Amino acid sequence: MYKVGVIGEKDAVLGFKALGFSVFPVENSEQAAGKLSELAADKYAVIYITEQTASGIQEEINRYREKRFPAVIPIPGTAGSLGIGMNGVKKCVEKAVGADILFRDE
Repeated sequence: MYKVGVIGEKDAVLGFKALGFSVFPVENSEQAAGKLSELAADKYAVIYITEQTASGIQEEINRYREKRFPAVIPIPGTAGSLGIGMNGVKKCVEKAVGADILFRDE
């Protein structure tokens, strides 16, 4: 059975425990990268990661970009959104359609 995990700053991820998600607070990029690899190997289908944490381990996250599992999804943390999640959506749409049809700069 596949699982859902959340990686990030303690204050940002603890609330997800009430939803039944596995929660993994980390304090630095090294811990986050290690935890991401561990969860991917442990059959987690979806891994939410706060944007603040994701910004320090983009290279590790990109290793899973083309794989079916796990889906690594950036979410805003306690400091708010850094735009990493929306930028990822923009890139995926551009790749699929061949043009930026959602976020055209005006």
